[in-house]
Amino acid sequence: MKKVIVIGAGLAGCECALQLANHGVKVELYEQKPSKFTEAHTNPNFCELVCSNTFKSTSLDYASGLLKAELSELKSQVLDCAYKCKVPAGDALAVDRNMFSKMVTDLIKSNPNITVLEKEVTKIPLSEPVIIASGPLTSAHLAEEIKQLTGESFYFYDALAPIIELDSVDLSKTFKQDRWNEEGEHINCILNKEEYTVFWQELVNAQRVPLKHFETEKVFEGCLPLEVMAKRGFDTLRFGPMKGKGFKLEDGTEPYAVLQLRKENILGNLYNLVGCQTNLTYPEQRRVFSLIPALKNVKFARYGAMHRNSYINAPKVLTNKFSLKEYNNIFFAGQISGVEGYLESVASGFLCAVYMWQYLNGKTTTVFPATTALGALGNYLVCASEVNFQPMHITWGLLSPINAPKEQKKSALVNRALNEIKNIKEQLWK
Repeated sequence: MKKVIVIGAGLAGCECALQLANHGVKVELYEQKPSKFTEAHTNPNFCELVCSNTFKSTSLDYASGLLKAELSELKSQVLDCAYKCKVPAGDALAVDRNMFSKMVTDLIKSNPNITVLEKEVTKIPLSEPVIIASGPLTSAHLAEEIKQLTGESFYFYDALAPIIELDSVDLSKTFKQDRWNEEGEHINCILNKEEYTVFWQELVNAQRVPLKHFETEKVFEGCLPLEVMAKRGFDTLRFGPMKGKGFKLEDGTEPYAVLQLRKENILGNLYNLVGCQTNLTYPEQRRVFSLIPALKNVKFARYGAMHRNSYINAPKVLTNKFSLKEYNNIFFAGQISGVEGYLESVASGFLCAVYMWQYLNGKTTTVFPATTALGALGNYLVCASEVNFQPMHITWGLLSPINAPKEQKKSALVNRALNEIKNIKEQLWK
């Protein structure tokens, strides 16, 4: 039986390991927890969700919905666990993160073809089939090894949103509704112009955690700290994460600004501050967010924080099969490969498993076409510019164009993609 080493038991690594193991490959899965934790991790189980608890929308009106549909059709193991741990969040797939992490861990440890090795990898075995899925917080020793392989500097910095206790929220100053829907699961904290002005002024002047000597302000645009976004202008938040558009108050008017709260766990006692990634000091987070009327007496279950995100310059060093150009036995999956987001990490883990299985078995590699969300995501990694390469989440713009009327374009893209996936499904693992 063939053997593969998978480094990292996050979303991508677990999807890789499960897919390979379920298709007759022995997997040695290395994970440094629980003997060693990164600065952002605390849970000893696998697939720990750090930034938020949502895998984004399930609606086929969004590219993330199409990507989920493709992965479900192809029997993604990690995504299946996410659906089983779902908490109400409108059309978003949000999960109870502790339940989700435990479920994936149990699935991994009960698989007879997977051996879990709880130790840090400091050397990459260059002569063996290896999938590196060490994630955005790759340890220093392994990062140095990867730099030796790729010759690239590969880091940027990301920020986490706070999680608060529901019983500390003044619900009389909120309304429950999902954007553009009359009903919903999101709790929305209302701000009038005066309240928003005070909040914005204090936010832009609040104290941030000082960056260490090795840190820079190189932050991925899709996950900017709230205070950095606010400094771009008074109305930036009102046209971004705090926009009132799509909501109606009881009197029929649109709120001036809204801060959304999304359910964090099945019990419904913890909520995430949507879009509020931050690097403010803890005392400043308490002070600034409590200026929002509904959060005057807010209690934090977890403060926001900034952490390092590592990734390689994929278009320069990777093939369209997620393997290194210089070492065709070494593959990369997850955020370190240059995809951004939970769902995208699962997707890259699935793709990497397929390509590794085909490599091991000497098969002609089926490369997912850019007419599918899976293929479009992989295609971005090799076709993007090598200069200032930035991680990317799935968007409609990554898919191959289609000739259809504007009002029918999304449905045409979806139908084309899902038909392609059904055809590809018959060819995989054979």
